[in-house]
Amino acid sequence: MDLFEHQARELFAEHGILVPRAEVADSAKDARESARRLGGRVVVKAQVKTGGRGKAGGVKLAADPAAAEITARQILGMDIKGHTVHRVMLAQPVDIDSEFYVSYVLDRAAGTFLAIASAEGGMEIEEVAATRPEAVARIPVDPAEGVTSAKAAQIAQAAGLPPQTVDVLVRLWGVLTREDAVLVEVNPLVRTAGGQILALDGKVTLDDNARFRRERWGTQEVAHDDPLEAEAAAKGLNYVKLDGEVGIIGNGAGLVMSTLDVVAGCGARPANFLDIGGGASARTMADGLNVILSDPAVKSVLVNVFGGITACDAVADGIVSALDSVRLTKPLVVRLDGNNAARGRAVLDARAHPLIAQATTMDGAARQAADLALAANPL
Repeated sequence: MDLFEHQARELFAEHGILVPRAEVADSAKDARESARRLGGRVVVKAQVKTGGRGKAGGVKLAADPAAAEITARQILGMDIKGHTVHRVMLAQPVDIDSEFYVSYVLDRAAGTFLAIASAEGGMEIEEVAATRPEAVARIPVDPAEGVTSAKAAQIAQAAGLPPQTVDVLVRLWGVLTREDAVLVEVNPLVRTAGGQILALDGKVTLDDNARFRRERWGTQEVAHDDPLEAEAAAKGLNYVKLDGEVGIIGNGAGLVMSTLDVVAGCGARPANFLDIGGGASARTMADGLNVILSDPAVKSVLVNVFGGITACDAVADGIVSALDSVRLTKPLVVRLDGNNAARGRAVLDARAHPLIAQATTMDGAARQAADLALAANPL
């Protein structure tokens, strides 16, 4: 369950992370009044559960309450990556000295959490991760030990963050563990000209299995503006639609995120995030392939699986069985590694489907999937 930005910021504030004052409005008139209460000059931000709002025109600075009303009227009703804007958040502007990126994400494949941080936050963090991966630190976090001050200092040092961020890293871990989250992200975390550390934006994904403990956010089924996300949710899939041409299936959030980065580094764009976790059954594979192949933007599909509890031959059996109910119309590149990988590859070799290719490394698989997609849809 994804939270809106204003909800994520509310959680941050409750856990002692500083955020600028802000209000939420669902009409242009209310936006004007909010701006007046906030001091006049405000940042008006679309409240939708997707990234890329700034580039889409969903984040704008308004000089006074009248401008805030006009800006809110422009943003309300906008379509941003298939998400309709029904609310805007108005926040006090900040004099920014530096921008950083920090997050914690559940890595199901590794059975741990992953801290991801960079001294180069902001709208271009994806490009930084793709072109200069050394600028993004990825530090495993043992859930039993958590993020102590010492661990937070290690993360900050690895990412080149200032010492003042250590306290924020500890508190952000508190948000993750105490609020039943599987992802918490701040982008950007900023240092102001006055030396304060503030969270200007936030993303929080709560564990759906703990929704009964989080009634404050609503216990009803989550509404999805994107029809593919709605279809995937109905099938119990952890799927997020992205703006690209390479469909991605993997087991474990950390592995899937790494796969997205590698595909982007090959010059292609991921079309989705799909984490099948440990449940790579025939039904799960069929459901996942059906959703991804239903996306007309997808030109190739990459399955990247590291066998652990679920062995690679079971994953391969799932893919082969899925072909009985799914008409494969686009090339599928499969990379199997880990437990019973050789057996899994043999299962796929025996099936000998003309649209299925295999690779032994993640880089090789990503390159092959990217080349296939770009050949079908040259940029």
